[in-house]
Amino acid sequence: MTFGRTTLCWLGLVAAAGAGAQEPAPPMAENVFKNIQVLKGIPADEFMDTMGMFASSLLYDCTGCHVQEILIDRDAFATATPRIQRARQMVVMVNTINRSFFGSQPRVTCFTCHRGSGSPEVIPDLALQYGDVADDNPSAMRIFPDARLSADKIFARYLQALGGADRLAALTSFVATGTYAGFNTSSQKVPIQIFARAPDQRAQVVQTFEGDAVRTFDGRNGWAAEGWRQIPLMTFTGGNLAGAKFEAIASFPAGIQKAYGQWQAMLSAIDGRNVQILQGTNPSELPVNLYFDEQSGLLVRTIRWSRTTVGTIPTQTDLSDYREVAGVKMPFHVLVTWTNGQNTIELSDIRPNVAIEPARLARPAPFRPRQSSP
Repeated sequence: MTFGRTTLCWLGLVAAAGAGAQEPAPPMAENVFKNIQVLKGIPADEFMDTMGMFASSLLYDCTGCHVQEILIDRDAFATATPRIQRARQMVVMVNTINRSFFGSQPRVTCFTCHRGSGSPEVIPDLALQYGDVADDNPSAMRIFPDARLSADKIFARYLQALGGADRLAALTSFVATGTYAGFNTSSQKVPIQIFARAPDQRAQVVQTFEGDAVRTFDGRNGWAAEGWRQIPLMTFTGGNLAGAKFEAIASFPAGIQKAYGQWQAMLSAIDGRNVQILQGTNPSELPVNLYFDEQSGLLVRTIRWSRTTVGTIPTQTDLSDYREVAGVKMPFHVLVTWTNGQNTIELSDIRPNVAIEPARLARPAPFRPRQSSP
């Protein structure tokens, strides 16, 4: 079970904080998880992202580092195995290198050496040296702008492909229903509801087997009340908050261009199709990449990044199965790929311009397990 594909087990890390306690500020990792030694002083939601960085870099699942007992006993996550002890040493080493030689910028990370292997190669590979030159990676954060491409024209074509600016402006809210499958449902399909209101509010409710998993962004703040998390209500910080904001803005495409102050464009290809890549940036923020199908003009992928104390991690969202809703084309199939797993949303119905109760888009109640039938 590869860590980056199905990660349900490690997501059950031991909670040290009280299940019902609410803190005025986002809790730090050492106040939520047990036996934290070197990853202290970072928000609890970022700590989960660091675990994803380890998983993606080494292609381990949770039992790659933790004892097998974690599968039946959550307290076993606190057991310091030899690999966990070595991981702590590696974090100290990487931080020392970055502090000493790169002004504390995370230029060296786990992925720098491991690159999908538990044991980094130390001997050069002549096949790489003298083989065919690899094409540029379209998923990379660094792009090579093409001055011949206009971001304004790409966005204009995109909005026209969706139905036109007037119809998009008339879409002010929607409620969608369908199915969701992910690590927290053991890849089984369960019902999902999505509530969105322009310009930047969004909530989703996934009816997991243990209870309703809720994620909300109210326009400024974001939260998650989900059973796999270590506290019943997690406040988003940093990259998780920025990601929730981008997801909400992207629900209403007319606002995407204005959300970023600078755009650059280049040509590339993904999955055998030619795409136009737009990269948007804001001061002191990580960029976001948008991938538009060159033939249809529709948005088919987005990639955003989040900083962690051990490096930067990507989140990729693939959009397909566009259907017309009130004259506007909307994606009915969404695949989210991140370092902690893959989530698939398949919508069956989208109701446009419906009234949404304010509570749906506000701070959710803490997660409560579903009452089992006697």
